[in-house]
Amino acid sequence: MRVYLGQIDTTVGDIEGNSAKIMEGIARAREGSSDLAIFPELAVTGYPPRDLLEKRSFIQDNVRAVETIAKAARGVSAIVGFAMPNDSGRGNLLYNAAALCEGGGIVGRVAKCLLPTYDVFDEDRHFEPSPEGVVAELAGTRLGVSICEDAWNDPALWGRRFYERDPIAEQARQGARVLGHTSASPFALGRTAVRQALLAGHARRHHLPLVHVNLVGGNDQILFDGRSCVFDASGCRIAELAAFREDALVFDVAAAGEAGASEEAKARRSGGEAPASGPLADRARSGPMGDSEIRPDPEEALEALVMGTRDYASKCGFSKVVVGLSGGIDSSLVAAIAARALGPEAVTGVSMPSRYSSPGASADAAALARNLGIRLLSLPIERVFAAYLESLAPVLSTAPPGITEENLQARIRGNFLMALSNKNGWLVLTTGNKSETAVGYTTLYGDMSGGLAVISDVPKTLVYEIARAVNKSRAMIPAGVFTKPPSAELRPNQTDQDSLPPYDLLDAILRLYVEESRSAREIVASGFDERTVLDVVRRVNASEYKRQQAPPGLRITTKAFGLGRRMPIAQRYVER
Repeated sequence: MRVYLGQIDTTVGDIEGNSAKIMEGIARAREGSSDLAIFPELAVTGYPPRDLLEKRSFIQDNVRAVETIAKAARGVSAIVGFAMPNDSGRGNLLYNAAALCEGGGIVGRVAKCLLPTYDVFDEDRHFEPSPEGVVAELAGTRLGVSICEDAWNDPALWGRRFYERDPIAEQARQGARVLGHTSASPFALGRTAVRQALLAGHARRHHLPLVHVNLVGGNDQILFDGRSCVFDASGCRIAELAAFREDALVFDVAAAGEAGASEEAKARRSGGEAPASGPLADRARSGPMGDSEIRPDPEEALEALVMGTRDYASKCGFSKVVVGLSGGIDSSLVAAIAARALGPEAVTGVSMPSRYSSPGASADAAALARNLGIRLLSLPIERVFAAYLESLAPVLSTAPPGITEENLQARIRGNFLMALSNKNGWLVLTTGNKSETAVGYTTLYGDMSGGLAVISDVPKTLVYEIARAVNKSRAMIPAGVFTKPPSAELRPNQTDQDSLPPYDLLDAILRLYVEESRSAREIVASGFDERTVLDVVRRVNASEYKRQQAPPGLRITTKAFGLGRRMPIAQRYVER
């Protein structure tokens, strides 16, 4: 059986546009003499559709679109993800489903069995689980069709069972000859190896070839890396599509039906056995593999952020962006990402020096803009800042200058950027990193003002590594940006380390507390200074109200602020 893997980038709610991509893929599959075309989970609606699923018109339009797609499936069968009404009279009103299309019509429907409700997922809010794993006769083959989470229940991998059912095992027992897996599995650093080990395990355990088609692209905060692949019956990965871009492949699964299909397949194994206990198992629910075990790949992170920025801007209707350039590492990286994502002509940088800005900061911002080929505006804030101080003197002069005066500068800059956004229709990209966001080293209505927080899930230490990846082929970010001490430059001779621990220490504590959910006591026991740990934990908890007012950020770790970490603002639990 020749299978077409249609790895497409869908837009949530763009039923017409998504359907056009699917039908184009079906046409290409037919031209390639394919028997079957497989597309990602909920390809018609886009993933995740969230509460669009509560709109009757949305569901009706999605059903009509599937019927239209099925008519196009002549001469080739297709598996197409959509939201299927539940007419049983019991449970939630919808299924997360796949339509089985053949001969110009829908010949079957398969619903998702396991519905994730952890991390960024909340599927049982709308969907009803299927009571059974289904094997269908499609393209002349007994095919087991599973949807994303249906594969994520392997106690041998996690060290525990999270669901009572194993839909893929059910399909194998029913006589499936090929396993088809349609998916919208989000990207996180280190997750690829886990995902591939999981899928390889299913193929190996049941001695069946497995075809995995994953979504690619960014939808709001969630990024999807693609990397659709085929495993032979011994669990060898014998084909893989591109990461972070649309791709397609026609593959003859017959060759994968025999264990160890080729020497090449053996050489490209999908990572071998994964540990059944330890950090991998501990983090199974919130994002498999503890980050302490991961050496993040800065080039992979860069690719993900570029894709996410490009998709967020284009899917939200922005063709141009604006970013404040301080001459520091964070704003330099955001500008470089934006230039790669949208093209230099679509990016405007704004230098907004104050009385505390160092001469090198403006020079580095100008050099960066030249290197990237982006437009640079210079809008000094001194006169506005002086006017603020004069106007507020009666109420501010009662205490020595401090954080209030510092925040005024950040808010003036935020207002300048938002004015440019309003006037020109530009998307403001904020430049705060995860380390700053975690401990509240940010200013509400100041540097937090904007439409997309590009690096809000990137720890400061990783910011430097990604910036070096930007400079790998050519020095785009000036050398001085890397060597100067990090500083907000809001008071004389200020550095970040006046207020924060060194970033390598801070990031290590944050990784354990935020991404691995370790207690303060556990972190101290692992060798960190108690006073430092308690101070960091206090700052993280006290800053929740800020984070919940921040713009959406691109998620690249297993535990990002926002969708994946839902903490109360008003709460009194104190770590000791």
